[in-house]
Amino acid sequence: MEHYHERILIVEDDPQIRNFISYALKQEGFECITANSGESALNALVSEPVDMVLLDLGLPKMDGMDVLKNVRDWSEMPVIIVSARDQDKEKAAALDAGADDYLTKPFSATELLARIRVAFRHYYKGAAVKEQTSFEVGGLKLDIQKRAVFLDSKALHLTPMEYQLLTLLFKNMGRVLTTSYIIKEIWGEGYGRDTQALRALMAALRRKIEKTPAKPRYILTEIGVGYRLVDE
Repeated sequence: MEHYHERILIVEDDPQIRNFISYALKQEGFECITANSGESALNALVSEPVDMVLLDLGLPKMDGMDVLKNVRDWSEMPVIIVSARDQDKEKAAALDAGADDYLTKPFSATELLARIRVAFRHYYKGAAVKEQTSFEVGGLKLDIQKRAVFLDSKALHLTPMEYQLLTLLFKNMGRVLTTSYIIKEIWGEGYGRDTQALRALMAALRRKIEKTPAKPRYILTEIGVGYRLVDE
């Protein structure tokens, strides 16, 4: 069994859920510290070494979103939201504010641990990805130096915008990208939140890379939130 030694801050005001998460993480070899409010979480972050934050949004006094924005002012450490709020707009807002993932209560220890491993993997690969020029998942390959895309070793002919979209997804492989983030990166700040053009572009790209576009293998839809390129 693979074990880890990173220290994780659990920010949760419900003692039962806090204890459940702490037990599951310690069984896997993680170190844990806990906080039951946004204020105590921020105090812990400045006084303790922390590698990741598991953050509830519905905290007393200081909301979890305020904690997230505070953390993102000075750190790129992984932050996973664990919340009972299941509205798509809440998920999108947290991801746009810098959360790495969003897990809706109730959830299993297995799912939580899987999300944690993925978030750490992306974090540690982050610096290398900025310089990376070749990406591959399954039979899909992107070569930035050659500006080429291959599916099962066959070259694909993508439009410039399709190529730009696929490159953005590859550079964030495994992460959910919100529709507003993708629109801003592809079309710019002034394009607003009109998702029709993005849906059309995504459909065109999927027709070229997916054997069955209605059941995608590579680009998954996170309903009401955005899209994610699989990382395995």
